[in-house]
Formats: sequence, structure tokens, C-alpha cells
Amino acid sequence: MTTINIGDTVRANYNSGKYIGEVMEDRDKRFLIKVLAVEKHPMQGDLHNPGLVDGVFFHERKALAHYEKMNVTKSAVHPFEGEVPDYNQSLHEAIDNQKQKLALKDSEFNQKALEWIEGLEEKYYTKSYYK
Repeated sequence: MTTINIGDTVRANYNSGKYIGEVMEDRDKRFLIKVLAVEKHPMQGDLHNPGLVDGVFFHERKALAHYEKMNVTKSAVHPFEGEVPDYNQSLHEAIDNQKQKLALKDSEFNQKALEWIEGLEEKYYTKSYYK
């Protein structure tokens, strides 16, 4: 098992997204991590009923912001090797990857998730993060 220390750069899974960040604190069973980049944008929709549209609450999930802190269980934190990508560029790439994945299968769920992702881009990301 690899030891992770305060100040280490890590990859962390958090609320259906995946991020690269810096460990700020060791909180017993969790790490407090500062977000530096987005590796995978959080999924849209009801996580407890994946793929369903009718009769569920379809959640809109934004990616965590640059330097936002997340309290992540240690089992979801792994060492990261390499250069940390620029936050804005990483967010844009994560969104593009998710849109491409959703476009591969024409389903009601994928269409709705794609609409929500495009809505996030328009409402939040284009104004604040895309350059």
C-alpha cells in the first residue's frame, strides 16, 4: 500500500467525478484535498437509478471549482504521477469526453444528460473557465 502524505499530488474519486488535487489535511479516515484539475466530469442524473429518466430526480452536477476543497475517503485517493494539467483546460477536456461518450448511444437518458451538460457549459463554464 502506498503512503500518501500532506502536500502530495493525488487522483481522487468524488461524487461521480474524478479530480487531481493536493492533500491538505489527514482527517483520520479521509483526506482534505484541494482541487487542481478535473479528470472526469461528474455524471448527470440520478446516481441511485442510473440510466433512468422517468420517475427519478435528474440531478445537475457541476465539477468542483479550482481550489475547492473536498473531504474524500482514503480508499478513493491514489497517488498521481506527472504534470498537473491546467484546471480550465482539464475541465474543458472532461466535458468534451463526457459529451462524446453520451453521444455514442442514442437513448433518452443520454440525450437528457447531454442537454444538462450543455446547460452547465452555457450557464457556468463558458463564462468562468473556458478561454
